[in-house]
Amino acid sequence: MRRSQLFTKAFREPPSDEESTNARLLMQAGYVQKLMSGVYTFLPLGLLTLRKIENIVREEMNRIGGQEVLMPALHPIEHYEKTGRAAIEDLFHTQLSTGSRFVLGQSHEEVVVPMVQKFIQSYRDLPLAVYQIQTKFRNELRAKSGLFRGREFIMKDLYSFHSSEDDFESYYKKVQYAYRTIFSHVGIGEKTFLTYASGGTFSKISHEFQTVAEAGEDIIAICNYCHVAINEQDRSLFPRCPECDQDPQETKKSIEIANIFPLKTRYTDAFGLTVKNNAGEDQKVIMGCYGIGISRLMGAIAELYNDKNGLMLPKSVAPFSLYLIGLGKQGGDEAEKLYARLQKDDVSVLYDDRSDASAGEKFADADLLGIPQRVVVSEKTLAERLCEIKDRTTNVCSLVPLTDFINNMSLYVR
Repeated sequence: MRRSQLFTKAFREPPSDEESTNARLLMQAGYVQKLMSGVYTFLPLGLLTLRKIENIVREEMNRIGGQEVLMPALHPIEHYEKTGRAAIEDLFHTQLSTGSRFVLGQSHEEVVVPMVQKFIQSYRDLPLAVYQIQTKFRNELRAKSGLFRGREFIMKDLYSFHSSEDDFESYYKKVQYAYRTIFSHVGIGEKTFLTYASGGTFSKISHEFQTVAEAGEDIIAICNYCHVAINEQDRSLFPRCPECDQDPQETKKSIEIANIFPLKTRYTDAFGLTVKNNAGEDQKVIMGCYGIGISRLMGAIAELYNDKNGLMLPKSVAPFSLYLIGLGKQGGDEAEKLYARLQKDDVSVLYDDRSDASAGEKFADADLLGIPQRVVVSEKTLAERLCEIKDRTTNVCSLVPLTDFINNMSLYVR
């Protein structure tokens, strides 16, 4: 893509009304725009990053047998009355002039169970797992921390249905592994811990995935033997590590980016969902729920991958792999040729072809946007048939023969 065709701009100064690092950097770089507290527009660069995160998540959900659907965001209040959740505090309520009442979905248990009920009758129809990536709404009184605590946000939720506890437990572990794979792919695996927490009304235990970050609102106690953690709010339930019985003494601030928990038969009972067992008798259906905050994950990456000059995004989620700059008449001509070659080779590149921006502005924007590799061709480098490559992660610059870069692009686009 040509930078001159990108309608958004980067800003020299961060927004004054944002305290969180993730929102300040993402807004300054032109990835998102704040509409109001807790509600953001994803601009072209931000949407590219969001879609990359979604696709990483989607790939792993498909790998464990999830079938993707897209459920409505507008839900009839009657479904929540059946489950006893019509009065929970974080629901947005609305109604028609005729008096019909609805809520905006903050989760989808009340929608997915009636949906599945139309299609499963026998134990042979199980197990079943369906998921979606969808906009959610929560009546958040304290919308803050950028993309972490929003009133409108994007989430992946997976629901599984099982005929036995053993089958549920087996799938639950598959999801744990899939989540670890996702967080490794987006670059936060080493800082993200499977965290034991209370299961609330459903079970004694649920699990969160917490990413260590100073911006986090949670505190976790980390077991250095098992690489798992305990949410400090639930420490009375888990005085020692649930996996190795050691005393996890190291505490860190963290961001909850995902959770998984048993639903047992709470929602299937509410809607009367049963299946016939092999004896032809009605059998209860066990559920599990597994969520990942997609937009929250984007915020966590921004919190972890930055320096004083801007974002430093991993290639797996960056909107482009390369930021190309041509300086001077000769450098500009060569950059045009290189841009055409990169496009032909399907290399994801943002070409800064702006004629009204100085070299310093282009360099500053390249750093701010956090694209993994910056490539510069100028009259000075071309005098020796070289190009300059800067790795945004290390900020190390190197001069590389132009022909080597063109012929061995995969070595540099990493």
